[in-house]
Amino acid sequence: MSGLRTDLRAWALMLPLLVVILGVVSWPLINTVHLSLTDAGMATASGNFVGLDNFSRNLQSRAFQSALINTTWFTVLSISAELVLGVLAALLLNQEFRGRTALRALMILPWALPTVVNAILWRLIYNPEYGALNSALLQLGVIDAYRSWLGEPNSAMLAMVVADVWKNFPLVGLISLAALQSVPRETLAAATVDGAGAWARFRFAVLPYLAGPLMIALVLRMIEAFKVFDIVWVMTRGGPANTTRTLSILVYQEAFSFQRAGSGASLALIVTFAVTLLAAGYVAIMRRTALRV
Repeated sequence: MSGLRTDLRAWALMLPLLVVILGVVSWPLINTVHLSLTDAGMATASGNFVGLDNFSRNLQSRAFQSALINTTWFTVLSISAELVLGVLAALLLNQEFRGRTALRALMILPWALPTVVNAILWRLIYNPEYGALNSALLQLGVIDAYRSWLGEPNSAMLAMVVADVWKNFPLVGLISLAALQSVPRETLAAATVDGAGAWARFRFAVLPYLAGPLMIALVLRMIEAFKVFDIVWVMTRGGPANTTRTLSILVYQEAFSFQRAGSGASLALIVTFAVTLLAAGYVAIMRRTALRV
C-alpha cells in the first residue's frame, strides 16, 4: 500500500511537467503530421489532402538526394576529425606538464562559443578579400592569389567541416579525458615493463576504457551533425550551387522560401525519423554501457 501511495505521489508531482511537455511537443508534432499530408502553403491555413504524396515526391527528388549526400559527407568528415583530434588532445592533456590546467581550460573555449558566433568568426577568416587564411597562405607561398573558400564548390564543404571540427572536438576531448582518468596506472606500468610500445599500450591498455565513452560521444555528435543548420546557414546558406545544402537547410527552403508548408513538413518528419533512429542507438549504447558497469 505504501508503494502504491509513493507511486501516486510521484505521478502527481510529475503531472504539471507532463502536461507542459504534451502541450509543447505533442501539438506541434500533430500539426506537422497533418500538414505533411496536405498541399498547404504558408499563406493558407489548410490545404487539400494528398496522403503520402509529399513523402514520395521528396524521397525521389534530386534535391533531397543531394542534400542527404551533403549531410552524410558533412557528418562523416566532421565526426571522424573530431574523434581523432579529441582523443589526441585528451592523450596530451592527460600527461603531467606545466600549464596543463590552463590548456584544459582553454580547450573548452571553442566549444563554449555559440554556434552562430563560431560561424561568423570562420566566415571572416575565409573572407576572399581580407580573410586571415588567405593572408597567411599567401605569405607562406602556398597560394599565389586570394581565394573564395566559401564560394568554390570544391572547398566550401571542407571549409565548413573545419569550422565545425574546431568548435566541437573539445567535447570529444573532454569526454575522452574523463575516461582516461579511469585507466589504472598499474596497467600502463605493467604494459611498459612487458615492452609494449606506445601504440600497443594505447590499443590494449587504454582503448578498452575509451571505447564506451567514445561511442556515446560518436552518437551524440552524429545526431547534432545530421541535423546541422545554423553553421551552414550563416556561412554559405547552402551554396555555392547547393553543394553545401543539408537536409535542415532544404526543410527551411521548402517550407519558407518556396512557401510549401506541406512539403516542408514532410521533409521535417523524414529528418526527425532519421534523428530518432540515431537517438535510439544512443539509448541502446547507454544501456549497454550501464550494464557493463
